[in-house]
Amino acid sequence: MLAHDYILGKQTKLELSEKYSVSLSTIARKLNQIRTTRIISSHKSVVVLMDTTYWGRNFGVVTLKDNKKKVVLWRKFVKYETLADYKEGIDWLLANGFTIQGIVCDGLRGMFQQFAIHKVQMCQYHQVCIVKRYLTQNPELPASQELLKITKLLTKITKEDFLFQFQQWENKWTAFLKERSQDRRTGKSYYTHKRVRSAWLSLKRNMPYLWTFYDYPQAELPNTNNSLEATFADLKTKLRNHNGLSKSNRKIFIDEYFRMKFLTKYPHK
Repeated sequence: MLAHDYILGKQTKLELSEKYSVSLSTIARKLNQIRTTRIISSHKSVVVLMDTTYWGRNFGVVTLKDNKKKVVLWRKFVKYETLADYKEGIDWLLANGFTIQGIVCDGLRGMFQQFAIHKVQMCQYHQVCIVKRYLTQNPELPASQELLKITKLLTKITKEDFLFQFQQWENKWTAFLKERSQDRRTGKSYYTHKRVRSAWLSLKRNMPYLWTFYDYPQAELPNTNNSLEATFADLKTKLRNHNGLSKSNRKIFIDEYFRMKFLTKYPHK
């Protein structure tokens, strides 16, 4: 009950001290005694949402969550995300008897090739964010404005409609995308509109993976990682109530949060 109040109830140590009529040191000692054990979900057919969230530059948690049962399946604390971390998580699931119906991810370089044996969906929300980073929220160039407008429709229209509008944009701006300028100092040429090209190429490269949910409806894949993003947002809100936690205590907090909120609703082994 104490841990539940602290982690999910967002109550501070001082508030818990007053609630249970014990000293702050007693509350701190009891919280420090929390030791989470890993629980393996008994629901084995899963759609894996995977991503990493960070606190600062050197502390993050790679998380794999089942979109069907909303269970956090696996996590790993990291300094930064790597393809190897995601592979470790998927390998752990397979070794523990899980059947992976599909994967939804953020498109980290090499991700699609690494998990080519699975149905992989690129999170459409992440793709929109990538394009926005290249073009900004208010681009000045007409080509950028039009591409951003089309990209924002990604989660709202059908595959056929999106591909049609994207192809129309490509046809209209082909010459523009090929324009080159020359560096006066070195004499070398470069593409004039680099950021527009980068946004365009990102969409073009990821296009085969943006519509997996649409091409394989039987897999029941979502088109975004929004469920996992909501988990991260809620976790960070809970943690903000307990500023100053050491890294080790923060890890315990995160593990307990995952266990309480996502691994107690369903039967386990």
